[in-house]
Amino acid sequence: MLKAYKYRIYPTKEQEDSFFQHFGSCRFVYNWALENKIKSYEQDGKSVSRFTLNTMIRKLKDEHEWLKDVNSQSLQGATLNLENAFTKFFREKKGFPTFKSKKNPVQSFSVPQFYEVDFDNNKVKLPKIGWIKTKLHRKFTGIEKTATVSRTPTGKYYISILVDDEQETPVKSLFSEEVTVGIDVGIKDFAVLSNCEKIENPKYLKSSIQRLNVLQRRMSKKQKGSKNRAKARFAVSRIHERISNQRNDFQHKLSSKLIGENQALALETLNVNGMLKNHCLAQAINDASWSSFVTKLEYKAEWYGKTVLRIGRFEPSSKICNMCGYYNKNLTLADREWECPDCKTNHDRDINAAINIKKFALNKQNLIGI
Repeated sequence: MLKAYKYRIYPTKEQEDSFFQHFGSCRFVYNWALENKIKSYEQDGKSVSRFTLNTMIRKLKDEHEWLKDVNSQSLQGATLNLENAFTKFFREKKGFPTFKSKKNPVQSFSVPQFYEVDFDNNKVKLPKIGWIKTKLHRKFTGIEKTATVSRTPTGKYYISILVDDEQETPVKSLFSEEVTVGIDVGIKDFAVLSNCEKIENPKYLKSSIQRLNVLQRRMSKKQKGSKNRAKARFAVSRIHERISNQRNDFQHKLSSKLIGENQALALETLNVNGMLKNHCLAQAINDASWSSFVTKLEYKAEWYGKTVLRIGRFEPSSKICNMCGYYNKNLTLADREWECPDCKTNHDRDINAAINIKKFALNKQNLIGI
């Protein structure tokens, strides 16, 4: 299996300058390659392959001598990233690759090989840069693949190392109704489980929004391009980074807990992009970040041989009584509790939805009848 290990690195001033040189050179090659692909398609109706572009980089170095100071494989990594971007575009039919800017909040470059990791001395050696002080808080074993160096908007540097641990993907565990949990994500409660457990929504953005608004107003009043504006932007970036770290920490802990306690998890497929069009709920939905939570559940399920079951977005999980199957067509979003007219059962809207999500998912697996 492939796993990525991310570490904080602490470059010297000279190494930091070398990082910026790599960032700029890889960005230049990416934009040059994208321009060549677009022109080739417009003129000849054909696309230039990555291998042709890599051959053309040699001539490009003669025109721009400063490219020779950068790791050649990092430059070729830029063309690989472009090819992956086009593959994603043709597969999903959206998100045509765009030109990169030095103003992008996150800058990065890849190192495919010839780097070294020294766990004993907490150092990483990169080609043409040398040994860099690194916080190697976790050890890994396996075949080292591509390493990616990145810089955050707050000026922190990280290296992410992709490792093949040479282990086969675990076989999916058998599951039944007893070891399956239904999960209904929401805004008031981040997640409600079919066992009636409710996970409170921490709402990290909402708790920091007042301070964030103050800092953003201060930044808007600073002159563009000035040092004071850069300082104000840095303060805003720190708030966003803290919110992101808090959200990721919460979701990692919750997803690990759910994966560890159950053999299968049933989820509802949500149209998040469509829900974001509701301007009254858009900020709260973004703060919850359901998509990243589901992504964490899915790849951790692969790691540990668990199963993630999905039901369609149009399944009426909230409006059906989980006891008798009565369909309450008059239920609105404001109704948090309701009583079934047929069996007189009082329902908590979210718990009822979680139970139904589990039932619908297991019914599709022919493990339970409704």
